[in-house]
Amino acid sequence: MHPSIHAQTSPDKPAYRMAGSGQAVSYRQLDEGSNRLAHYLRSVGVNAGDRIALMLENHPRYFEICWAAQRAGIVYTAISSRLTAGEAAYIVNDCGAKVFISSMALARQAGELLGHTPALQTRLMLDGTIDGYTAYEQAVAGQPTTPVADPSAGGDMLYSSGTTGRPKGVFVPPESTDIAFVNSLLKVCMGPWGMGPDTVYLSPGPLYHAAPLRFAMSVMRLGGTVVVMEHFDAAEFLRLVPQHRITHTQVVPTMFVRMLKLPDAQRLAHDLSSLRIAIHAAAPCPVPVKQQMIDWWGPIIWEYYAGTEGMGMTLVDSPQWLAHQGTVGRAVVGVLHICDDDGTELPPGQTGGVYFSDGKVFEYHNDPEKTAQSRNAKGWSTLGDIGHMDAEGYLYLTDRKANMIISGGVNIYPQEAENLLVTHPKVVDVAVFGVPNEEFGEEVKAVVQPRDMAEAGPALEQELIAFCREQLSPIKCPRSVDFLAELPRHPTGKLYKRLLRDKYWAGHGSRIV
Repeated sequence: MHPSIHAQTSPDKPAYRMAGSGQAVSYRQLDEGSNRLAHYLRSVGVNAGDRIALMLENHPRYFEICWAAQRAGIVYTAISSRLTAGEAAYIVNDCGAKVFISSMALARQAGELLGHTPALQTRLMLDGTIDGYTAYEQAVAGQPTTPVADPSAGGDMLYSSGTTGRPKGVFVPPESTDIAFVNSLLKVCMGPWGMGPDTVYLSPGPLYHAAPLRFAMSVMRLGGTVVVMEHFDAAEFLRLVPQHRITHTQVVPTMFVRMLKLPDAQRLAHDLSSLRIAIHAAAPCPVPVKQQMIDWWGPIIWEYYAGTEGMGMTLVDSPQWLAHQGTVGRAVVGVLHICDDDGTELPPGQTGGVYFSDGKVFEYHNDPEKTAQSRNAKGWSTLGDIGHMDAEGYLYLTDRKANMIISGGVNIYPQEAENLLVTHPKVVDVAVFGVPNEEFGEEVKAVVQPRDMAEAGPALEQELIAFCREQLSPIKCPRSVDFLAELPRHPTGKLYKRLLRDKYWAGHGSRIV
């Protein structure tokens, strides 16, 4: 259950190929490349338990880097290529990376990082170099293609939003030091989804996200082939399925929406009969959208509910979902519980916090307070979501974490934008939250109390959006701004954000579009 094994048994089989360029990487090439990098990392003092970070587009050597860390006991942090230099620098510093790897495609951000990441010992760049970086290709050239002398299982530490508005690293220790250990995700991939050596998996999402990265690596553990889209395009996705005889894929609901909105002549032009399993997660899927997808693709669509934290997982196939519309399934990893605010477990049909017991142990890096807040007195863990179970154990999510925005499958913590916008000289107070968006599920909205209501209007709206985008990734910034003379705050200073948010969600049965 590891690419190094398939490099011996099927050396010339493609481990993955890039959809746009067509470049294929065999299991032998992946094994040799990951070994070279593992040896190089050892040579610059990166040992088991140490950390590295990478910020790349969907690059042909992305998996080489992750597997090098995985087989050498190293913790790797994949950083969004859409972040600003300041946001990326925070993550690099917080995760304690000794080595940072980027590419010429992101040379501007990589260059801006130089003065803000003093603890880095080594900086590597693919496809060329800029001052302060060593050529990746030169660094690994000449390194041995055999395994390091002290192999052990490393793993990812990916960043999610934290209590301060800053992202927090989610660290789930490997379940075993054996690099070929069969973990819980792999068991699900092999079991209900039937993944194996004949799997051809289409990965349309950015590899810095947990699901695309972990699922693609699981396919490689099983000896299948991954087809990586450099960027998602609905028409191109449909074209790739018959071209590569895709058997499995994973998408977010936004992708379903974009495919459904294609003209019928384009949408129905391709033979999708090779598809056995289509998985979706990361954001709630509108019931009508999912129904249309099942009508189109057949009962091959599966949904799961889980988080980067990995402490639990629910799963539902198409027939089960059709009989329980709106559910995200029953628990397959961990034991599911619904609890009230006091931690008392609630009976079926009653709404409360969604908790898992008997799942993986995780912690939020450098944030013991957030780690403690994710657990109740019984030690059960939560992502902060609200829902209920029916008598058969099917989970229904009726709300989400109080402040989290999920737009197109991406988690956005609004406090970063709030903290920034309130510093604008024309702003007195601000609230940022999610409002309905037919395509993305939610979009970011700001409601601002201006210093002078006479200035409220389109010009100030655009000024504030531009101000935010100068310092934060655009996805974290409001797409629109409304104005109020005063925001609803309690005398203690607490903002009643729900009073603002509810009017935008009026007419929806829940905060899930």
